[in-house]
Amino acid sequence: MTTIPTPKLATADVSDAKGDDVFVVPLALENYGGRRDFAGPAVTVKTLDDNSQIKHLVSTPGEGRVIVVDGGASMRSALLGGNLAAEAARNGWAGIVINGCVRDLHEICAEDIGIKALGTCPRKSVKAGLGDVDIVIALGDIVIKPGYWIIADSDGLIVSHELPSL
Repeated sequence: MTTIPTPKLATADVSDAKGDDVFVVPLALENYGGRRDFAGPAVTVKTLDDNSQIKHLVSTPGEGRVIVVDGGASMRSALLGGNLAAEAARNGWAGIVINGCVRDLHEICAEDIGIKALGTCPRKSVKAGLGDVDIVIALGDIVIKPGYWIIADSDGLIVSHELPSL
């Protein structure tokens, strides 16, 4: 399995160096995974209360990429739980960002993967096979295309059209 090297990038340093060439995601995302700092090219998902596409993606080689999910800011169900977080970590995903909820915090916090989400919900999602992968999505007012770079740490989340060099 080929893994893209994960650079050590601090969002504050990237923001200072790149200014308007990078975009700060204006959502109050919380850290849930065992890794606070992560970065990689985006694989995008758009879905509402159905984690079928996420489940499929985490079973594939992550190669240091980041799954970015536009879950419509739904708080009705969790799009990621402990089993999927563990599988994503085993398969080399650098992180998962969810505009929605997660669950099984006692499990996902132990996984070596970055996970950011709006909040938690104990209810599981439906599995109806719905959702779109590798399409243009938006988190808040920030447009994210497949392959854009995601840089995350405890300060927040930055999106860049390419890997920022500092």
